[in-house]
Amino acid sequence: MSESGIGRPIDILLIEDNEGDARLAQEALRDAKVVNQIAWVQDGVQALRYVRGEPPYSAAARPDVILLDLNLPRKDGLEVLDELKQDEALRRIPVVILTVSDAEGDVARSYDLHANCYIKKPLDLDRFLEVVRAIESFWLTVVRLPQDGKAH
Repeated sequence: MSESGIGRPIDILLIEDNEGDARLAQEALRDAKVVNQIAWVQDGVQALRYVRGEPPYSAAARPDVILLDLNLPRKDGLEVLDELKQDEALRRIPVVILTVSDAEGDVARSYDLHANCYIKKPLDLDRFLEVVRAIESFWLTVVRLPQDGKAH
């Protein structure tokens, strides 16, 4: 059993509109030692459908951790975060903000909406990979996650 307490592959939802950043994050997560499943969606509307198990994501596993960019099309990351944290069935899923924004307003608003942490996405490739690996190491091997992400 992993230290997360789940004892099965960990489901990660990556919500990122930049295909290059998404590919790098997926590669960094796949290269790590922890067994996990990674799903990727490109906008806020898809993200909420995925997490709620709505078509075309009806068979998708509920994520154990969400990596959320703020600058998304259709519905931005702060709107997604707000909806997730207001939904009793979804609010326990840890949400890691991973974005290029360093604006104090975005940081404050993210924490006001109960983001679990806020990480500025590095522009340097090696540093970006290092940050993604650190996120995985902390959230998927150190932290104990809820068994199913649902409120009981």
